[in-house]
Amino acid sequence: MSDEQGGTERELTESTMEAGKQISSRRHLFALAAVGSFLFCACGLTTVRAGSWVADALTGRGTATSGSGSTVPADWPATSAALTIAVSPSMAGTLRELAQSFNNLRYRTPDGELMEVELVTRSSREMVEESVQQPAFQAVTPDSSLWLGLINQRWAQLFPEESGILPAGRVGRPTLFAVSPVVIAVPLDIAQQLGWPQQSIGWKEVHARAASLTGEFSWGHPGPSNTAGVAATLSKFYAGAGLTRGLTEEIATQPYVLEYVQQAESAAYVLGAGGWAGDGHSPVEGSERADDDVNGVRLDAYVTQEQSVVAWNRSSGRGPSSLSGMDSAGHFLPDGLLTAIYPKEGTLWADHPLALLELDGRAGPAVTPNQRSTYRAFTEFLLGEESQSALLEAGFRPVDLNIDLQAESSPFAETGTVNPLLPQTLMPVASQTVLEVVLDAWRLSLPPVRILLVVDTSESMAGGKLARTKAALHGFVDQIRGDGDMVGLVEFGSGVQRFGDLYQLDAEGRRHISLLIEGMEAGGSTRLIDAVWSAYSELSELADADATYVIVVLTDGRDNDSEHRLRNLQRAVLEAGSPVSIHTVGFGRNADGRLMKELALIGGGQFYRADEMTVEEVYRKIAASIQRED
Repeated sequence: MSDEQGGTERELTESTMEAGKQISSRRHLFALAAVGSFLFCACGLTTVRAGSWVADALTGRGTATSGSGSTVPADWPATSAALTIAVSPSMAGTLRELAQSFNNLRYRTPDGELMEVELVTRSSREMVEESVQQPAFQAVTPDSSLWLGLINQRWAQLFPEESGILPAGRVGRPTLFAVSPVVIAVPLDIAQQLGWPQQSIGWKEVHARAASLTGEFSWGHPGPSNTAGVAATLSKFYAGAGLTRGLTEEIATQPYVLEYVQQAESAAYVLGAGGWAGDGHSPVEGSERADDDVNGVRLDAYVTQEQSVVAWNRSSGRGPSSLSGMDSAGHFLPDGLLTAIYPKEGTLWADHPLALLELDGRAGPAVTPNQRSTYRAFTEFLLGEESQSALLEAGFRPVDLNIDLQAESSPFAETGTVNPLLPQTLMPVASQTVLEVVLDAWRLSLPPVRILLVVDTSESMAGGKLARTKAALHGFVDQIRGDGDMVGLVEFGSGVQRFGDLYQLDAEGRRHISLLIEGMEAGGSTRLIDAVWSAYSELSELADADATYVIVVLTDGRDNDSEHRLRNLQRAVLEAGSPVSIHTVGFGRNADGRLMKELALIGGGQFYRADEMTVEEVYRKIAASIQRED
């Protein structure tokens, strides 16, 4: 963190891993706004979106990420015994403590290399995207095995084997070390109003209660970047189809199913980046909110892992504070003592597998023999009695069947708010193609975006800065995946240059944008405000309620040549009242932080600090926040 010119700025640098165990679940969820109309069309969902990321990987647009998420070439010595594991947020705090305990043992390989386990936090969905490229980690522990199936499916599409030969998998055989079912967390009094514990409660009852006109009940869930979000979204498809199993891609895309999903989704608060309801201005790590006003609604139920309910009910920090309750993935939970509802139609298990990636050297360094040794040693450590007891204490169900969940010392025996004998029914995940449809439902439900990338190409950007900016812009465009989304480019130095129209992000549009980015050259002064004025004028003329309009500005210096002034821009924005967001990136220490923060404030967006090592990560986070993903 640094303080500059009276304003606080969160600086994105290469992160060390967070210390200490995160207190897992807590209670109160405030959302900035309900997700707008859930606009599906049957034709949009009939196409599985695997093609776009396959094309990205095959054309080299995919990149690896470091522990901070920064895009860097993945590399490690051939003798390395350091094992980097990508871990889901719900397990990150607990596994970090266990990894530290393992590292303290100071095991060595036969050739004398020190075994060490390092962790990087990724959503389960991010693990899938990165694992089919050349990641900066060698093992993954998503919150469910279903994500491992997606990794292998996508890897097989990238590298198909000859007919009759089974393709080599991207992940090795996984080891389960803890499990936790997905539940609906509800305050005790609300659960009793729903009929608990006398009646079994299902997803459909929750959907109907939330959709009632009384407005007395509200619920929320994550977007499908983790297993809780997948379960909640999948439940809508099953309920809409009137099925408990046998969901196919054809059924999932029927108009009557999509209509039901639309209604159910419009009655739910779906959380995006940072755990807030997606409204295009979600707070994201590494950013500074330009507007600190939070107008929220209280949720009566939230979909999360059972572990969150156990851990929160055992914590001593429960209180009435509106923002005090947060589960281990960073999502806010309702008030009060929580009850875990195990939906009667079935639910999914967060079975927390640990699996080694079979990095074979095709796109980067291979997993070393010493890293495999560290993986085996850490796996054995996690299955040991001490680790299994620590996982139980954290609220997970251990896989060691010799541990009695109902023993007097067990957290499952302390209250009747969780039931270790449930769930008795599992929700069928169906095929991988259906899962892709469900995952895409989140993206397809969003309005299309119209984005202008405003980039400083003044003389001070020459060399490494412009090269890293180009890489960051390529990565940003790659992440914007909606077929109806559009991106344009504005660069500024001594003048302001606008390149053509907004390009639709089909294959041809992506090619045009890529060529424009590569063609940028540095030179001249810095007409920053003029460039933002030009971009805002263009988007505000286009703005309507059917799309999201965003400007992303990057500069490494100070405005020294603009004809327009900041107050003129501010007045024009206030008078126009158009819904155009402005996000700003200050590249390096010489960037005018005060001006960039003011621009973000005017546009209701966020201000970021970046350097050459983190600029790509900043753009990745902005893209995620625009698309309101977890």
